[in-house]
Amino acid sequence: MSVRAEQLQREVWTRASAPRTIGFLGIALGFFALWLALPPFVVRTALAPVAVGILAIAAGIWAVSRREHRVGGGAIVIGVVGIAVAILAMRATSSNLKDVFVWSALIAATLRYATPLTFAAIGGMFSERSGVVNIGLEGMMLMGAYFGAYGADVTNSWVAGLFIGIVSGAALAFIHAIFSIHLRADQIVSGTAVNFLALGLTGYLYNQHYGNNGTPNDLPAIPDVNLKFLSHIPPSGLGNFLYNSIGQLNLMVWLSLLLLPIAYVVMFKTPVGLRIRSVGEHPKAADTLGISVYGTRYAAVTLSGALAAFGGVFLSIGFVNSFTENMTAGRGFIALAALIFGGWRPFGAFAAALLFGFSSALAARLPDLSASESAAWPVLFQTLPYVLTLIAVAGVIGRSIPPAAIGRPYVKQ
Repeated sequence: MSVRAEQLQREVWTRASAPRTIGFLGIALGFFALWLALPPFVVRTALAPVAVGILAIAAGIWAVSRREHRVGGGAIVIGVVGIAVAILAMRATSSNLKDVFVWSALIAATLRYATPLTFAAIGGMFSERSGVVNIGLEGMMLMGAYFGAYGADVTNSWVAGLFIGIVSGAALAFIHAIFSIHLRADQIVSGTAVNFLALGLTGYLYNQHYGNNGTPNDLPAIPDVNLKFLSHIPPSGLGNFLYNSIGQLNLMVWLSLLLLPIAYVVMFKTPVGLRIRSVGEHPKAADTLGISVYGTRYAAVTLSGALAAFGGVFLSIGFVNSFTENMTAGRGFIALAALIFGGWRPFGAFAAALLFGFSSALAARLPDLSASESAAWPVLFQTLPYVLTLIAVAGVIGRSIPPAAIGRPYVKQ
């Protein structure tokens, strides 16, 4: 290649990458605008956050004007949110802010809230990559939550409860697979029916077995993993921060983190993953090559139910150590939104799950920001995970491209 050709190629690459780089810079500035009003900075004047937020918005507009819509749009949104949240944070006292924004506690809570979403989102990835829409993740999580608690109660073992919960989620997913694959029912309708089936079944069984007394207080719980050595890392401040952040997490949190690279390797680096993706993109071509479209889809959908049930079991005997009716409270749909956010990829879905998890963790602490009991505005923040779900499903922030054959029943010729 000539020197002139190399120069032209370098110029083209620079022009293409500059808008994206500026867009990411805008996103970073938007987060920094928000952080300025929070510990450890606690800036009490609006001038600095507003100025930084305006820079973030300007960077986003510049990136959008050069056709970098996704990153640029994200910078604009985060810049606006950063300014708004910073101004709202200034309405609280400095002591309240320091009590609420304990970053080690927020990190730990974020990971806990993100764990059930991660399991369900990865499960949804396997189903939808094979071409079957799985709206039923909510019901499969709920089945896992109830049968995990019931199994642990009956057997007096959290291991048995985990296994029973997983089997219940897989069984419900298999029902969804029958209707979606062989009976060729509308997959959205089938998934919705599965959700109502799980809601009714778990509600009936819960009242039948526990009535008004609720589940026992001494349910066998999935243990935490105590990493005490983290507290001894110098300097002591860093060691204590790490220990309080990740040193006392539940075993299921670590299993969800381990699942991410495993799911990525299976889906994108193995023949099994190639088969799953092929039946989700072009099932007729896969069938011609001797791949069983029906068998692959049945396996993928059933696996998705088992993984979603993992998240449900964590909720009941790993997180709150009890079961209540409809305790998943829409987490299956949020997991589906995380999957769309992440472009049907494990690490992208996990990043979105962390976003939803952080908003949930912060929502639980924000009412303490209010200097007076009459100020109820922080409670509105509890709607943020659901607002983000609507944004993801509507495709406002970026247009994710789903598998080509998703939602289409395959008829073998």
